[in-house]
Amino acid sequence: MRDQAIGWAGDGPVLVEGPPDPVAPTAPAPRSARGLELLNRVLAGSGVDPDVPVVEVEADGTLPPGAAGDTEELEDEFDPAEAANPLRHAVRLPPRPGRAVAWPAWAPQEVVEAFRRAGVARPWSHQAEGAELAHAGRDVVVATGTASGKSLVYQLPVLSRLAIDPRATALYLSPTKALAADQLRALRELGLPDVRPAALDGDTPMDERDWARRHARWIFSNPDMLHRSVLPRHGRWAGFLRKLAFVVVDECHTYRGVFGSHVALLLRRLLRVAARYGARPTIVLASATVARPGEFACRLTGREVSAVTEDSSPSAGRTVALWEPPLLPELSGENGAPVRRPASTESSRMLADLVVEGARSLAFVRSRRGAEVTALGAQRLVADVDPDLVPRISAYRGGYLPEERRALESALMRGDLLGVATTNALELGVDIAGLDAVVVAGFPGTRASFWQQAGRAGRAADEALVVLVARDDPMDTYLVHHPRALIGAPVESCVLDPGNPYVLAPQLVCAAAEMPLTEADVAGVFGGAVAEEVLAELVEDGVLRRRPTGWFWPTPREQPAASVDIRGSGLGQVALVEAGTGRMLGTVDGASAPGTAHPGAVYLHRGESYVVDELDLDAGVALVHQEEPDWRTDARSNSDVEIVAVRARSDHGPVSVYFGDVRVTSQVVGYQRRTPDGTVLETVPLDMPAQTLETRSVWYTIDEGVLADAGLDPARLPGALHAAEHAAIGLLPLFAICDRWDIGGLSTALHPDTGLPTVFVHDGHPGGAGLAERGHAVLERWLRATREAIRNCSCRTGCPSCVQSPKCGNGNNPLDKAGAVRVLDLVIGALVRHPAVG
Repeated sequence: MRDQAIGWAGDGPVLVEGPPDPVAPTAPAPRSARGLELLNRVLAGSGVDPDVPVVEVEADGTLPPGAAGDTEELEDEFDPAEAANPLRHAVRLPPRPGRAVAWPAWAPQEVVEAFRRAGVARPWSHQAEGAELAHAGRDVVVATGTASGKSLVYQLPVLSRLAIDPRATALYLSPTKALAADQLRALRELGLPDVRPAALDGDTPMDERDWARRHARWIFSNPDMLHRSVLPRHGRWAGFLRKLAFVVVDECHTYRGVFGSHVALLLRRLLRVAARYGARPTIVLASATVARPGEFACRLTGREVSAVTEDSSPSAGRTVALWEPPLLPELSGENGAPVRRPASTESSRMLADLVVEGARSLAFVRSRRGAEVTALGAQRLVADVDPDLVPRISAYRGGYLPEERRALESALMRGDLLGVATTNALELGVDIAGLDAVVVAGFPGTRASFWQQAGRAGRAADEALVVLVARDDPMDTYLVHHPRALIGAPVESCVLDPGNPYVLAPQLVCAAAEMPLTEADVAGVFGGAVAEEVLAELVEDGVLRRRPTGWFWPTPREQPAASVDIRGSGLGQVALVEAGTGRMLGTVDGASAPGTAHPGAVYLHRGESYVVDELDLDAGVALVHQEEPDWRTDARSNSDVEIVAVRARSDHGPVSVYFGDVRVTSQVVGYQRRTPDGTVLETVPLDMPAQTLETRSVWYTIDEGVLADAGLDPARLPGALHAAEHAAIGLLPLFAICDRWDIGGLSTALHPDTGLPTVFVHDGHPGGAGLAERGHAVLERWLRATREAIRNCSCRTGCPSCVQSPKCGNGNNPLDKAGAVRVLDLVIGALVRHPAVG
């Protein structure tokens, strides 16, 4: 399997006053050594001796014996000499040859010739295997590495069917517009007649939508359009649906959590409506490398799915570096904590160095704001070296207007842009050939996502550079000091729950509006007993009506799909509007708006700063004005957790562990103005409306006497529990595919529902997303990783790399780093010494 394991060598952060200017370009290195040469340039740009020790992986792709990073703990003494290098570990991943096979005999000659003209002489063996299954009518998921040619697995059987059967149609679903546009472009370049492909997304003009409905044979769309446009008006699409032969679900690993649960039910709605017109399409799914892809695809589609997982494509060589930004001794953060140079600042400098070097590069960042900051910083740095390079650097993120996105995509394809700072909008599948380097600014939450982003580099024959820049965050810190958590570790499982009542209820309403629901639908399509319970509540609330023949939507002229947000919180989108001109700059999710678009918040758009004047959640509008403040803003919130129901309990001597339903009440209470380096300038109070969340949580209680015996008296206990909670939230994404912003928590020395010291970690989505449940299942492993992340952080009293949280409503106070280790020692010890009872 490609991109499953890497090795590392080297040690130490770097202590410097500030980022040096970009280094001057050098003569290009031989392409086989290009990745190492670029890494040396990046090191030189940091003022570090570019003498890089690099380890090459073993033949099985694992760490060689005795490789760096095998120790469990750091030395107590900080070694300044060892701290002269931000490069923690580096490895060269050698190229891998491909294994090609003959074209299948059933493929029409004109289809094969079209692929040959496009440069595909023969398919790789995994492509042929997946295409063979799809051609035979078997649902299939292909889960192989980035740039392994997954597109051909569905293109070959779909195009063959369209060539043979002039009535057949196909539907392609993508999670992003950029990926769908790229796949549509690639299909058109094949030049096959009578395919009549068409785009159908939010940017498609109405006349083109009408043409697609009447004439297109292969439609490229997304779950949103299927949900809001096609299925509610399926009668108008009857001609297309009646002949539907294939449904392609690309990058299906992105359909996880609440969004994935919505998409799973959306696919069931599609198959139900298609069956109404006599069609039973074959489903072809493409995925990054994830654990148990066949099982996941079955849960996503509701069908049995065969899995193709052996990657036989060639892989370009890569030099991969793990990088920890330096501490800034002249600065201190919240409550005096040490501060590292922000990952965005490091990434800006790296992107600038790479652009000056002439290397086509992407910098992946975690947020829209981060993309803007990183691109702007790189532009400022290259301006001092070569002003002509400034327009060849840009940001790319969601929220741009359609024409802005298309222009940036075209410039990137042509090579007009050399450096792009992007969110994960460019992670998925877009075929950007010839990239020399990828900078990943902060671990993206999953190993699968990291390797997807890393795979953007080296897509052609040349070797390339990949750098993971650690954020000031417990997860990133853990990976820096425990590379085996990334190297050779199993890829994550995708978690989704179509039975979540907060997802199932609106989806059942949408399904009933499309066609009355029958008992057979409820039993065979939507989950049986759980769906019956939800339907009973919907009938009781007057949302649906029950008749002898099934469940009906009582107001046919209204479409419930318009009010069901499958991607967000269910609270819709908030538009960012410039007050003086009325120009819409972008959108944010309604649930996150109080934290990102509150009055006083700084919002970045295309390198320009705006400050929010007013947020109207009812109207879905935030009014902003242009301003260039010298600070950024971070919201602060408070929360309370009420236990609603216990679903599981186990007792371990002085420790009890629970999983169940909780009610979380949260409120944004203010925000902090911070300098770019993180220094707090001011805390501004806010009075935002409280929000209530019914979700699921894992929690544990600890006997007070045991805590006192461990030296945690009442004065220390709140800080110790608080620090343990923060660090655990930061490490849960190591075990469940999520972001720390998808989860929340609460710690208290005396919780009213338990009467004991208690730590909660809960899902951040209504009804839960399976994250806390996963944490409950792997509690001991999770808490061990949490303890090691705290122990291995070089700070003395706590910092953002271990126990501080960027979203703490209490200003990260109190926190007791040493106390947190004692708490976790007690809990882990109890789990080991006292087998579960109950």
